[in-house]
Amino acid sequence: MQLRSLAALLVVWCIAVPTFADQRNFEPSSDPALYALDRGAGNDGHLYTFDNLSVAQDPRAYRPDVGALDFVYHNHDEMTRYLRATTARYPNLTALYSIGKSAQGRDLWVLVVSASPYEHMLGKPDVKYIGNIHGNEAVGRELLLHLIQYLVSSYGSDPYIKWLLDNTRIHILPSLNPDGYAASKEGTCDGGQGRYNSRGFDLNRNFPDYFKQNNKRSQPETEAVKDWISKIQFVLSGSLHGGALVVSYPYDNTPNAIFHSYQSQPSLTPDDDVFKHLSLTYANNHGKMSRGVACKTASPSFENGITNGAAWYPLTGGMQDFNYVWHGCMEVTLEVSCCKFPPAYELRKYWDDNQMSLIKFLAEAHRGVQGFIMDPTGNPVERAQLKIKGRDIGFTTTKYGEFWRILLPGVYKLEVYADGFVPKDVDFMIVEQHPTLLNVTLQPSKRNDGSQHYRPAASTQYRPQQQIPPAPSQGSGSDEGILSTLSSGFNSLVNNIFG
Repeated sequence: MQLRSLAALLVVWCIAVPTFADQRNFEPSSDPALYALDRGAGNDGHLYTFDNLSVAQDPRAYRPDVGALDFVYHNHDEMTRYLRATTARYPNLTALYSIGKSAQGRDLWVLVVSASPYEHMLGKPDVKYIGNIHGNEAVGRELLLHLIQYLVSSYGSDPYIKWLLDNTRIHILPSLNPDGYAASKEGTCDGGQGRYNSRGFDLNRNFPDYFKQNNKRSQPETEAVKDWISKIQFVLSGSLHGGALVVSYPYDNTPNAIFHSYQSQPSLTPDDDVFKHLSLTYANNHGKMSRGVACKTASPSFENGITNGAAWYPLTGGMQDFNYVWHGCMEVTLEVSCCKFPPAYELRKYWDDNQMSLIKFLAEAHRGVQGFIMDPTGNPVERAQLKIKGRDIGFTTTKYGEFWRILLPGVYKLEVYADGFVPKDVDFMIVEQHPTLLNVTLQPSKRNDGSQHYRPAASTQYRPQQQIPPAPSQGSGSDEGILSTLSSGFNSLVNNIFG
């Protein structure tokens, strides 16, 4: 009886979430001044639009790329011209900005592909891909250029791509190490020529580390990334590498690592289930990766095409650990080619193998829980500290009170803390196909004199509770439910079923 009641609640809840057919298309602003949004000012000062959303559920076949981009390697000037030409041709779907410059002064270009390229879409996640962090690992660089071409050319004809761009802002940085790429040589599968930046630093060993102090001098490329992800709250990220065929997930380092060798012990995060799921999403949609075949006789093979980073080999200062620990962004490392810099005539094969994976992986940003943290007047609470109970890596709200967390189906408790407010715990449930929409209203804490005290966030041009109605009040101190359709008996029902 209890199971039937729970099923009924979930059916009502799923009906309340908009389906693919309910999505609205909206015309983004073309004001060039909005470039400042991503270049440094942060997500403020602009008009935002919000639509409820859900993940498109039906499997689909991906059509071949019919764009004009050739399967050749593009040097920095050629890449720059292509990115600029794409923004000129698709001004309502793309925006180009630089997060900084390399040690030798080359721009670190990022292209946004989205139905709202110039402005953050309220309630909808920002995601990113970064390629070519090692300059001689060149396949990822070209894959990202072809991904851009496929997304913009398919928006008008492919319902899945349209849904993805209508509901997600995709930031693509094709080359984090353009100086190293310039020093690399096509046809070189192994070796270190061009791996490092022009000052001789490995950029994927140059970030702050969770387990050990990283004493390596920070480089301009890594400083640019750190500044970038401190200003945009990315939910999901992939870093493209070469030299193996596997998805590696955090942690990359371990407190016990002394020797960097194969077959080390795994170093698992509190979100190990999520990272394995994300990694399998990429590997299982790849043409070959999930087979777990070793690139060379002396190289390890990887079961199902995935591995924990530290279990493969520990490293200090990796970018994926930094994204996760410092900013709550789920990043994995995508090793997409056995040969680091294969001949250009092989690029089409790599694109065919990775095209579906690159797209399906990004859609995983819509899995889990998302919503707003607000004060009693409906204003957003900026930088509220959030944590899923039992998962010690926290995350924060944006300037507009938004939050996202990728989670697998189950029952969870969200812990919310913010300066000037009473802490709050909220129980919620994740189901398979729909994101859980969860709004939380924090009550101001009281001073010793009995007066209420809280620091309201800056006023904005929206009232999020008008977009996602909060659950009906259940009395002072009660948890707010997932949606208004869930009854007040939800928590006791879950406890009875799941213990």
